[in-house]
Order: sequence, then C-alpha cells, then structure tokens
Amino acid sequence: MTRSALAALLLGLAAAPAQATCRDVTFETIPITTCTVTAGQDLRLFLTDEEGQIYGSFGRIEAALQAEGKALVFAMNAGMFHADRAPVGLYVEDHQQQARIVTREGPGNFGMLPNGVFCIAEDRFSILESRAYADAPPDCRFATQSGPLMVIDGDLHPRFLPDSDSLHLRNGVGVSDDGQTAYFAISDQPISFHQFARFFRDELGVNWALYLDGSVSRLYAPELGRSDWGMSMGPVVGLVAPMD
Repeated sequence: MTRSALAALLLGLAAAPAQATCRDVTFETIPITTCTVTAGQDLRLFLTDEEGQIYGSFGRIEAALQAEGKALVFAMNAGMFHADRAPVGLYVEDHQQQARIVTREGPGNFGMLPNGVFCIAEDRFSILESRAYADAPPDCRFATQSGPLMVIDGDLHPRFLPDSDSLHLRNGVGVSDDGQTAYFAISDQPISFHQFARFFRDELGVNWALYLDGSVSRLYAPELGRSDWGMSMGPVVGLVAPMD
C-alpha cells in the first residue's frame, strides 16, 4: 500500500462516525438491552437547549444535533429529576456545574445511600460514591448523580433483597475497571434491584454500577430500530457523531 493510500485509509477511519454497540440479551429469563460506549467517543449529557428550554425528548435532542451536522447515535435517560425536569442531584455539563451534589440520606431510590455519580472525563469514565465525589471532585466534562449504587467495588448494595417483589423497568450504567468502557442497560421487562445489579456484576463483569431510574426508563437505539417515548425526561445521556 502506498503512503497516500495509507493516509487516505487512516483519514477515513478517523472520520468514521462513533458507534455504540447495542444488543439484546437475556439474563435469567429477563430481556435486557445493553449499549456499550468507549472512552474518547463524544458521549454527552443533555438537559436544556440554547434558549434554556428542557429538551425532554430524544427527538428534540436529535433535531438540535442535526442542525449542527451531527447525529444522535444512542441515548438513554440519565438520572432522576424534579417535576420541572431539573436534576435531583449533581449535574455537570461541559465542565460547568448546574446542580449541586446531594449527600444526605432521603426518601426514594435516590436517597438510598450509598448513591453515586457517573463521570464522563476526557479520556475515561468513572462511577464514584457521592460523598467521595464531594470530598475530592474529579475533573468531569459531564456528570450526573443518581442512586442507589447497584454494584459497589464488586458487592451488591446492602439493601437489595434477593426475593424482593418490587419489580420495575429499570436502567443503569456500569463502568469497566480501567475506565475505558461504559455499559448502559435497560430491562425490557420488570426486574428487581437485586437481579439488575447481578446482571451488571455477573454478566457484564463490572465492579461499579449506578441505577439511573425505574419510572422513566427509555432508550434511543436506531441500530435496533428503537426510540422509546413517554413523559418528558430530565437529564439524558447520548453518544454524538458526525452525520454521514
């Protein structure tokens, strides 16, 4: 291969759009959809547009990106929110903190300590316990707080019960030990916390996983022909790529 041909090939590879690898799997009879993103890809959080209006839907985010010549490759709701769609806890976008971290115990799943923060840095992902984050905040390009932590350094959350009958559609995120891979998952049938956490630990092999929600769990994955709809969302996590 000539140098010019090699250069053209490398240029073509560099210009290729980022892809999230999404697939449908079954874990202990429960169908679950997972999407995998690699560090260094353009994974972002979305909340409001340039006029300060809540996006609320995958369609509005997609339209805003298309106006910039970009595409939404994959997206998922990314944390709990108030009635006005404002984040319940920490929210960081483009290194700017828009909502403060909450470290106190409280009602509901969010307040089931320990909860945690999903951090998107320039070259890695991480999930940190919320109080550890508050004590030494890392440099996150984007960050969202949610709870509870499902897998904590290889252990399941201590309040998860194997025989729980609290079953919901749930979604969450796990991170590989080297911080180079983020695994997003959404159950396609109601699932317990314990079973969902075991999916992250035992099937995906992650030692840290964070629950994102169980009331507004939705996925945008065009490679699977999927764009879930429903009530307006708060924070959304999405992978962005140049349009073809």
